[in-house]
Amino acid sequence: MLRRWTSLAVLGLLAVPSGVYAIGQATCVSFTPSSSSFPIVSGGVAAPILLSADDWGGVQRAASDFATDIHNVTGVLPSLYNVSVPATETNLSLAGTRAIIVGTLGQSSLINEVVKNTDLDVSSVEGQWEAFMAKEVANPLPGISSAYVVIGADKRGTIYALYDHSEQFGVSPWYWWADVPVKTHPELYVDSTGCAHGSPTVKYRGFFLNDEQPALQNWAMVRFTNGTGAALTGSPFNHFFYTKLFELILRMKGNYLWPAMWASAFGVDDLLNQPLANYYGIVMGTSHEEPMMRSIPVEWDLFGIGPWDYSTNAENIYNFWVVGAERAKPYENIFTVGMRGDGEEPIAGGQNIPLLESIIATQRSILANITYTGVNITDIPQMWCLYEEVLGYYEDGMTVPDDVTLLWPDDTWGNIERLPTVAERNRSGGAGVYYHYDLVGPPRDYKWITSSQLSKTYEQMSLATAREATRIWIVNVGDLKPYEMETEFFITYGWDTSLWNMNNVDDFVVSWAQREFSLSLQDAETVADIIANVTRFNANRKPELINSTIYSLYNYREAENMLAMWQATNESATAIRDKLPESVLPAYFELVYHPVQASYTLAHMWIAAGMNNLRASQAFLSANYYADVVEQLFNQDWEIEVEYDTQLEGKWAHMMSQTHTMYYYWQQPMANVMPMITKVQSQKQALAGAMRIAPEGTQAAWPGDNMYQCAQGYSCPNPTVYIDPYLPSGSRYFDLGAGGPAPFNFTATSNVTWLTLTPAEGYISPAIPEQRVFATVDWSQLSSTEIALITFNATMPNQPLMSFTSTLVANYTEAPSSFTGFVEGDGTISIEAVHASRNTTVEGITWTNLPGYGRTLSAVTPWPRGGDELNFTVGTGPSIEYDFYNFNTYNDSGNVTLTLYMAPTLNSLGPTRPLAVGVQIDSDTPQVSYFIPNVAPGTFPAQWGGYDGWVANNIVTVPFNFAAEPGAHTLTIWMIEPTVIVQKIVIDTGGVQPSYLGPPESLSV
Repeated sequence: MLRRWTSLAVLGLLAVPSGVYAIGQATCVSFTPSSSSFPIVSGGVAAPILLSADDWGGVQRAASDFATDIHNVTGVLPSLYNVSVPATETNLSLAGTRAIIVGTLGQSSLINEVVKNTDLDVSSVEGQWEAFMAKEVANPLPGISSAYVVIGADKRGTIYALYDHSEQFGVSPWYWWADVPVKTHPELYVDSTGCAHGSPTVKYRGFFLNDEQPALQNWAMVRFTNGTGAALTGSPFNHFFYTKLFELILRMKGNYLWPAMWASAFGVDDLLNQPLANYYGIVMGTSHEEPMMRSIPVEWDLFGIGPWDYSTNAENIYNFWVVGAERAKPYENIFTVGMRGDGEEPIAGGQNIPLLESIIATQRSILANITYTGVNITDIPQMWCLYEEVLGYYEDGMTVPDDVTLLWPDDTWGNIERLPTVAERNRSGGAGVYYHYDLVGPPRDYKWITSSQLSKTYEQMSLATAREATRIWIVNVGDLKPYEMETEFFITYGWDTSLWNMNNVDDFVVSWAQREFSLSLQDAETVADIIANVTRFNANRKPELINSTIYSLYNYREAENMLAMWQATNESATAIRDKLPESVLPAYFELVYHPVQASYTLAHMWIAAGMNNLRASQAFLSANYYADVVEQLFNQDWEIEVEYDTQLEGKWAHMMSQTHTMYYYWQQPMANVMPMITKVQSQKQALAGAMRIAPEGTQAAWPGDNMYQCAQGYSCPNPTVYIDPYLPSGSRYFDLGAGGPAPFNFTATSNVTWLTLTPAEGYISPAIPEQRVFATVDWSQLSSTEIALITFNATMPNQPLMSFTSTLVANYTEAPSSFTGFVEGDGTISIEAVHASRNTTVEGITWTNLPGYGRTLSAVTPWPRGGDELNFTVGTGPSIEYDFYNFNTYNDSGNVTLTLYMAPTLNSLGPTRPLAVGVQIDSDTPQVSYFIPNVAPGTFPAQWGGYDGWVANNIVTVPFNFAAEPGAHTLTIWMIEPTVIVQKIVIDTGGVQPSYLGPPESLSV
């Protein structure tokens, strides 16, 4: 399986110490006493939990969860008391001499009394947003000699403090949503100095439930309703559903939610939804197309009058918005302002900036003059999402008030379109990001299985952090499952970006695997590898976009290598599963094993379908074997879905019901359809005889005619195969197969001693329809280019001997012993960008490795990328160099074609700062490419979309032409703009063949 490029060096802060299950926070919990610990549970006795009745209801509720968590970990349930203030020994007599005291600074009269009695320093949380502190104090209240005091700066600060401790005790945030078992211990202790955290990096952190049919909605209908759903909408998303979700968000230290929208209306489906969100402590919002806390299109369809067109129906729309604002007034919200058309369309009437500016002014007037009279409008959180055409309005000069948060979207494929420039970073409303792990839309839906790399999420959101887009982060998670880990990382990173960097993203996964499955460090690292592979392979090409020829079936062994990596990943996942106790298996299945099994099955099915069609065109009987494999895997795909549905007595029935095979256009197929397969007549022999031969590197087969043998397609010569000492695979192969029902024995021989054929003989029959013969060269016997003849003989019952000859050219090449670097092989020099020869720093910026990022290994990018957004003229900035040696030039022209494989990033610094990269060979004049064209704001370059576009392929190829006579050379890549990401370099000297991932990396000497 693929290994991560960097070895894991788990940081002490981020690691999971033995028995402590924290991710991304300092730990203060232990399971054995020490001289500096406070007993939560000791000797079968739990310290009571004290609160005051005037604290927030959400804090009271979370404290109940906290007590339950302690009970689930230890088997001992703490007593929970509301204490009257002022506290006396009489009203504290039931508590004993030690207690846990919980509350919100400035809200809880009990906490205020403790602070007064102990002169406790609370300056670290006072006046802060969502901060908390906890520590042991002496004599906090009458009769209490010692207490562990948990103080939140505000309601959520207190709630986070409790859930932070619960996680460390052994209760995963996913204990219900992913069935992670609670880790049990007879005793619990906290360090007397406690745990603390300041205000989060990102103020509002949350996710968006979207595209909820067929999976999430059907599941919720079974789980939370009597089968009918809400009266007006039929939606199953009632308060029973949402309160489960609210708790999950808070346990992950999130605070913000866009609710399900397409057949639902949060404020209408269940009248308890809004008040309970506020009670729990969740800030509610609505999506980019749903202004003023009203669901669009559902609520407008139910209650609206006339068209959704403000230019012709302003009065009715105004009244509609007033109702939404009034309904939301008692609760904590972020109001979406602006307006889009019905059903994610541009506003009716086209781009009308004055109209849109007046719409926002009207919406703010509703908030300031009708809903929140007497409240400064700048104190009411508002957001304007610059999604699709709306970004065009902004770039064309539309303005919104300074206190409205600008929410910058990605392209729906994880590439942020635009972020604040230096001049835009002083707005009082700040900026945020709307990101995607799920999509319904062109070029094709992706909403079935996890397909987003954490390394890319980190890279893009670290860019948002550097550019101060930290007011709101929200991610579209579709049905939520199966994006559990990715969702938690997104929120965790927003909670404290300072803890994470490009080199420890894997550590998050390692700690997560230890927390969820109680794995050893070694096994947790294996799980991190498994997840890195699954997300890399699925991000390379979304499963919904795979077809039977995406990965080359005959060049670079690409498809079979892809399949081998999937198989190795599956074997690793199975080996971990087989070690686990039964209690952990459901969680492991949902979070790790199912994504591997489902994705591997789909990839295998498509590759087998490709081989079926290829072999049929080559008159190989094995086409029928591959057809059978496709049918078997298609059935297996269903069986895996059923296995998910029946876990835990059907708890998650329908959750993985998303269709995902045989898309016909961008929208989901109405049914899973098996890839097209064909069969050959197994009873009839191929016209050219019983033996079929398919050499590596061609679609053609011999003997007989085949359209790929030569341009003429008939009377073509026998094949010639080329090999050289620097071929990455080290060999060439010939696939021998049955051309019909007749079995045969074969031999493979050559006329030279320096060539080895393996195996040299074998048996092929309808039961064993193919055999691969490898050709390897002993280069020590050669000093120049040599030619060998390879003869394949087949002996069949009742048929004459069949003989076929192919030519193999051993192209002898040798780089000087003094050279160090990459050497041409197979007419190609292919280099992973991280494998540089040299790297220079300018003004503190260096080309830096992004471990695990991208399609094949990792990537490099200039780092850091914040501050004043330094850029350079070509030849003056940071550079990274690669030494290479070529023996040939393209068509003997003295030139080579150089292609950079770049990440599909966008011009996020705005239209005046398009992405650019400079490339130079030796001392030639550097060439510059502005490789992402500037287009009309709110649109994308033509190359961005389509089934063979930049986002579908998850790569941008940037070509250059250079003079490079045979010999040693140095390639230099120059930084111009800061956010370019280079994954791979391919230099074509005449041998590069079509493939999806590009040629494998060349040999380095």
